Amino acid sequence: MPDLINGTILIADPFLKDPNFMRTVIFLCDHEAAGSFGFVLNRKWKRVVSELVPDLADCNFPVHYGGPVQMETLHFLHRCPDVISGGVEITDGIFWGGNFEEVSVLIQSNWIKENQIRFFAGYSGWSEGQLEEEVKEKSWLTTKGNKKLVFHHDENLVWQDAIKQIGGEYEQIIHYPIDPTLN
Repeated sequence: MPDLINGTILIADPFLKDPNFMRTVIFLCDHEAAGSFGFVLNRKWKRVVSELVPDLADCNFPVHYGGPVQMETLHFLHRCPDVISGGVEITDGIFWGGNFEEVSVLIQSNWIKENQIRFFAGYSGWSEGQLEEEVKEKSWLTTKGNKKLVFHHDENLVWQDAIKQIGGEYEQIIHYPIDPTLN
């Protein structure tokens, strides 16, 4: 079984039927004995930041569906530790959270760009041992997280590009139908 560490990318098996995670890619932010959490990278929510944060009335940055847990919470990943203090580095220059007042000022002054920050409503979470069991059952493929996948310019290509990153025999699953009984 692959090591599950902070910064791992979880790629949903092409036949995973759970509607919350069908063909998703999740960036694992925290994995420890007590449980794990991360954010779905390839599902935009139908809201933008200005709809959730009134102080950012002009911000049309998309909000992504982070997962089914605590959908009323707003989280963010960024790659700007030099101007956003308090974030936690997950891996290779990808930070989770930080000082939201600084983020607000940076957005209002047009200093931070959409490709430098991602907002998420809710998160994906697993209880103790649950994620390890799902990986053992092959519900998830894994690869190393990186800025290209986390801040991808097209969320519709994240699942395919994550599989391509694994390479080899796995690349063929990109072409598998969602429901093979319809073939």
